[in-house]
Amino acid sequence: MTATTTAPLPAARPVALLRGYRFELVKLFAAWRIRLLILACWLAPAVFVAAVSRQSSLPVDTLFGRWMNASGWAGPLVMLGFAGSYALPLLTSVVAGDVFAAEDRLGTWRHLLVAVRSARRIFAAKALASLTVIVVLVAGMAVSSTVGGLVAVGSRPLVGFDGHLLAPGDAAGQVVLAWVCVLAPTLALAGVGLLGSVLGGRSPLGLLLPAVVALAMALAQLLPLPVAVRLALPSYAFVSWNGLFTEPRQLGPLLIGVGVGLAWAVLATALAYVLFLRRDFTNPAHDGLGRRAFTVGALPPVALFAVTAAVIAASGPALGSGIDQDKVQRSVATAFAHLYRLQTAQLNRPDVTEARLGATAACTKGDGLVAAEGPGNDWRCVVSWHLPGVEATGSAVYQLDVTSDGRYVADGDGPKEVNGYFQVRTPDGDQPNPLWQFDANVELLTTTKG
Repeated sequence: MTATTTAPLPAARPVALLRGYRFELVKLFAAWRIRLLILACWLAPAVFVAAVSRQSSLPVDTLFGRWMNASGWAGPLVMLGFAGSYALPLLTSVVAGDVFAAEDRLGTWRHLLVAVRSARRIFAAKALASLTVIVVLVAGMAVSSTVGGLVAVGSRPLVGFDGHLLAPGDAAGQVVLAWVCVLAPTLALAGVGLLGSVLGGRSPLGLLLPAVVALAMALAQLLPLPVAVRLALPSYAFVSWNGLFTEPRQLGPLLIGVGVGLAWAVLATALAYVLFLRRDFTNPAHDGLGRRAFTVGALPPVALFAVTAAVIAASGPALGSGIDQDKVQRSVATAFAHLYRLQTAQLNRPDVTEARLGATAACTKGDGLVAAEGPGNDWRCVVSWHLPGVEATGSAVYQLDVTSDGRYVADGDGPKEVNGYFQVRTPDGDQPNPLWQFDANVELLTTTKG
């Protein structure tokens, strides 16, 4: 009798990450809802911006909305404001919030594990594929809205958020940078979607969680919160990108917002990864990771929020609203000086530098009966300036509506020939008097230089 020996079979090697990534990407792009989203993001913004830019009634309550028929670069910024509030949270919910739950509903986890042979590579492939789709959707909105604005209006100079004029090349660079910056809070919501998809199993938790978190943070931004709390929210970069369009640029709040958004993205994705590796894939009736997993998933983001707020509060004066009399006066005077020069050029008057104009503002709140600080629609500012060669000092009155995030709308209240409503004839068509109404903002942190 001859003894035979059987050689051990070689261990099965996991599928390469690149192959798994391509497989997950094909699955995502094959879904009808993803195809519909891509089509909408690459076509609808262009149609919307082009149509609105041709109207006489503009969305003046939206950032840069009042400039949509004056510069093609205002369109993508209007779309960016809309996307940060509504579109991007919904996109992350549909893409990242369902990437794991779909396998639970279809019962395909065991087949996928047999094919790939590595839970770690499955998670990495799904996370990277969802990130790719989200970037494609965001890029589509940015490119489409830019094309719509440039085709409808043209590449003209853009009036910045404090009234200074940006050349078309500078405006283009700032628009691109603004869209890049909002990727940070978008990735934070995507990480929250991945976490919800892992935790929820077959339930629609992953689909709902990013939208609910985004809605809660948007409502929080409307409240008179301390600056440290406001900046610690991962959605703040959806608001602070307007600091790119001031002179000097207000980079402090924007950099903090981007950093907080990226920190949330990393933390939420890491939590999703750890919890995904701990789940039992042998149970076909799996329907979520239970209450303990929800607690584990919720505590680290809350701790990160608390630590971030404490660090921001300790690093500077960030416990109040960040809106005070000096900041409002400085902001109104700066914006008025910039727009006065724009009006002077439109009316073909001799140019005057802002230094020689010497614009100042005296602002009160509530007719001086309350402390001149914090948001409200009861701010009143009297702007004074002096033209060279003229003995009299000019003055104009503005009523301000200041929101909790520092943005305000200044409404001219006379004299009519200075800041009243009238049409100014320009080479690009009739435009409203630029000193009639204007948008600007108060930097909530201590003034930073770009």
